[in-house]
Amino acid sequence: MGEPVTVVQKESSRPGYLRFETNRTFTGMGHESYKRGDEIYTDRPPDLIARAMFETGDVEEVHLYAQAVTMKVAANADVPRIKKILEDIHIYYLPGVEVPTPESFGAEG
Repeated sequence: MGEPVTVVQKESSRPGYLRFETNRTFTGMGHESYKRGDEIYTDRPPDLIARAMFETGDVEEVHLYAQAVTMKVAANADVPRIKKILEDIHIYYLPGVEVPTPESFGAEG
């Protein structure tokens, strides 16, 4: 379920920052900013992205605007891993996730 997100890394004019452009709009026309340690209360797409980025341990700040994602990262950040997380953010059935059957929803076979 879900579809991969196309992610293109762009040059950033700020040292220590990564910039990605995607084929999905995550925020509409609003800006969303997060810093490591901030409480993230909801599960909107920008919230899910920020949580996933902070879980890598490589990201200090995340800013999303429409389809652009900018992050302040550690000097030794695993950039391919960060990009892969963005590409897979909408994919649910990754290896190891059990695909439901009619029986798992209580249907009789």
